Amino acid sequence: MSPSPRTALAVLCAGALMAIVDETVVAVSLPAIGADLGFSPAGLAWVTSAYLIAFAGLLLFAGRLGDLVGRRRVFLVGMAVFTSASVLCGLAWHPAVLVTARFVQGAGGAAMTAVILGIIVTLFDSPRPRAKALGAFGFVQASGGTLGMLVGGVVTELVSWHWVFFVNVPVGLVALVLAVRVVPDDRGAGLSAGMDLPGAALVTGALVAGIATIVRIEEHGWASGHTALGAAASGLLLTAFALRQSRARTPLLPARLLRSRILAGANAVLLLLVASMFGFMFGTVLLLRTVLGFGARETGFAMVPAALAIALFSLSITPRAITRFGERVVLTAGLVAVVGGLAILARTPLSADYPVHVLPALLLLGTGFGLAMPALMSWGMAEATPADSGTVSGLFNTTQQVGGALGLSTMLVVAAARTRDLVADGTPEPPAMLAGYRFGYLLAGGVVVAALLIALIVPGPRRVSGGASDTVPAGYRSEPPGP
Repeated sequence: MSPSPRTALAVLCAGALMAIVDETVVAVSLPAIGADLGFSPAGLAWVTSAYLIAFAGLLLFAGRLGDLVGRRRVFLVGMAVFTSASVLCGLAWHPAVLVTARFVQGAGGAAMTAVILGIIVTLFDSPRPRAKALGAFGFVQASGGTLGMLVGGVVTELVSWHWVFFVNVPVGLVALVLAVRVVPDDRGAGLSAGMDLPGAALVTGALVAGIATIVRIEEHGWASGHTALGAAASGLLLTAFALRQSRARTPLLPARLLRSRILAGANAVLLLLVASMFGFMFGTVLLLRTVLGFGARETGFAMVPAALAIALFSLSITPRAITRFGERVVLTAGLVAVVGGLAILARTPLSADYPVHVLPALLLLGTGFGLAMPALMSWGMAEATPADSGTVSGLFNTTQQVGGALGLSTMLVVAAARTRDLVADGTPEPPAMLAGYRFGYLLAGGVVVAALLIALIVPGPRRVSGGASDTVPAGYRSEPPGP
């Protein structure tokens, strides 16, 4: 009996969830990690930064590698590396060991995540099943950060920070065994088809320099020499990469993809949407902790309603809505809901009551992200073909990571700057901190409005004849259309 695509989807989503969760799972655990291993304040930030730099920097390269050597093979190697590095993270006895293991863990997460969308669009060939599959993956992408903070807070308080990493091991081992059995084997085009190694080195260097600069903006500031130098280095490498792609015999990003207004528009909307999502998520955690006085575990549970709303819409309602109304309508509705939720948070009073002033915004934001993310993924992958679906998947995931890092850094910087200005003018610290977070929410709302305008201007998705959406791997049966 041939394996079911639904089983393969569950394994793929498990891998993606581990990778996304580990971006934020250490957020609540950092004080305990720093005290136990003797990190300096500046060094402690690298527990998060090392993971993000490797994860975001290698996604595009890993996606192209999947097209050449097989997406299943890259996923399996990534899962093995991620799980092994998680063991080393949990056993870390020195700051340098933990930072190095986090970098390796991020590289494994990149290999896993980069090819998942490419595998999904070849598994599901009918509109309704594909929409459901992308809804499941969208749920993972949109809620993984929130779940990470919840898991990190609960595990750190009940056991220790070591188990924040050890929990990956049994999940990773089971997923790895199942993946060997149920994820379809694909040979890929072969390395002889051409891997643009100079182009891969240039774009990886550009992404690493860019992400490293972005995640350190809170420490150095927007106008610092460190930020300017990092941005210049990233820009020069990206320029060199673009020139290389115009001349390479087998470019990392084929000209067809670079010319696609649909792909460019979807990635632009994704960048802005994810930036707002990470800004909202971390801003709300800080609001709950520093203004409303919530504890670590209490904060994690307070964020759960947003994740539940994302699950309800992305797993159930959104796939049906996409099939009936199309990606653009669903995406637009989701973006409008996100703007509404951020507007509510931007009016949070100092004496805020969670059920009255915060919960409604969380539910609205969860609804918006649950609508927008699956629709956006369906839109972005619409022109992928079997030959380049891994590359498109890697590009889409790269955009998401850059947007997340940019949104997080921007939220923290503008909120802190606003707070400092008000304190300098004589405002007491609690209302000044609240004003900083509210200003961050307004900025995030403006970013989503820009995403909404792009979504209304860019052409809607269309299917490519013979593309990835028309292909089902041998040995797999298509899911029947839903009722």
